[in-house]
Amino acid sequence: MQETDCIFFQLAKANQLASRFLSQKVSELNLTPVQALVLGFLNQEDQITSAELGKKTELDSATLTGILDRLETAGLIERKSNPDDRRSIHIYLTPKGNELSREAIGAIVTANVEFLQVLTKEQKRQLFEIIKKLRLTPRADKGGRKEE
Repeated sequence: MQETDCIFFQLAKANQLASRFLSQKVSELNLTPVQALVLGFLNQEDQITSAELGKKTELDSATLTGILDRLETAGLIERKSNPDDRRSIHIYLTPKGNELSREAIGAIVTANVEFLQVLTKEQKRQLFEIIKKLRLTPRADKGGRKEE
């Protein structure tokens, strides 16, 4: 099989290119791409639980905890106990985090526009449709293991 015929190779290379591209855009803010995306999600919906943020970002608990640790150390977020459920934590943007989250969103929007500028409006629409379909289609075989 040629690499041009392997969807997994092509998707991996497209992902690497996109990740490097976004990384360059947000590195000016001293953020990693995933930190910028987390700040962007918090800008849209501040004061959510870490569990809700995990669902939005589709990050596992351990990964999200590490990211939140770094954002908290940088003074961009605060964690506060949930008054309704002491077992959960709410994530709050600090004033510094709120400002940086707006800048991160701007960088992500700009990166989206620039990265996709080689495509027509219709091609962009089709690309998002195809990606959505691939992500949402249930698979009988997940990673080589049969679902029980």
